[in-house]
Amino acid sequence: MVAMIMLRTLYRDISKYNQLETQEEAQEETGWKLVHVLGFLSPSNRGGLMTAMLLLWVFMGLLAGYSSSRLYKLFKGSEWKNIALRTAFTFPGSVFTVFFFLNILIWGQKSSGAVPFTTMFALVLLWFGISVPLVFVGSYLGFKKPAIEDPVKTNKIPRQVPEQAWYMNSIFSILIGGILPFGAVFIELFFILTSIWLHQFYYIFGFLFLVFLILIVTCAEISIVLCYFQLCSEDYLWWWRSYLTSGSSALYLFLYATFYFYTKLEITKFVSAILYFGYMLIASYAFFALTGTIGFYACLMFTRLIYSSVKIE
Repeated sequence: MVAMIMLRTLYRDISKYNQLETQEEAQEETGWKLVHVLGFLSPSNRGGLMTAMLLLWVFMGLLAGYSSSRLYKLFKGSEWKNIALRTAFTFPGSVFTVFFFLNILIWGQKSSGAVPFTTMFALVLLWFGISVPLVFVGSYLGFKKPAIEDPVKTNKIPRQVPEQAWYMNSIFSILIGGILPFGAVFIELFFILTSIWLHQFYYIFGFLFLVFLILIVTCAEISIVLCYFQLCSEDYLWWWRSYLTSGSSALYLFLYATFYFYTKLEITKFVSAILYFGYMLIASYAFFALTGTIGFYACLMFTRLIYSSVKIE
């Protein structure tokens, strides 16, 4: 329904913009045209599932490096090694730091649930021995490709952004944008948390995949809709807002995890509570990166599509 409304609205806008015949009419137009763009395993075998996820992440380093360098070159960047380093270390480095700290706490409790030193060494070896080189290879290949060209000639002098309505405030729209993606996974999240923290098995991976597809569509559509409203208000600063709009759903995920902790779990030990919130922080961070990336790329394709569809002198 949202997609159909957006398509009808865009077709009307594009037809109106392309029917302007005189210079006087072109000078009187308003809206987004004025803002030129600045360029399966067994669920019971949890160890096997985690191994598959780790291997998938390691070998996806090639795609991560390629896509980041292509985007970096779009912004006229020239230091591809710099962006490769950031791609290889920013997200995994943050996750590994928190994970290592939590594991030290488990070691201190002399718990059998602690990850052995040999396993930690193997993880570091996979990271530095396979993932990082693949990121550099992907970055090199992506940077050798021709730069993605803007669909229209961009303005050299930035336009002054008009005063915005209260509901177009960046913080307000970002927080509103995260509600729908979170709502798409809200019910399934309960079963996943129950599976992880109450030692139950999760078997309905087919339905989880369907929910994941709904999440992708929801993140893309809410980011596009709010980006469209922003451009119609002649505010061209959409880049980071498009990422944060859908990415803010991670905030609601962490808040729900806090609610789940106090209402469903009976954890009394301080270290156990730190472990819970530490692991949920990692999960929320990963969810933020995932949903934010979906929203950003959806808006990037959307803006390129609409500006390539209108005649701009």
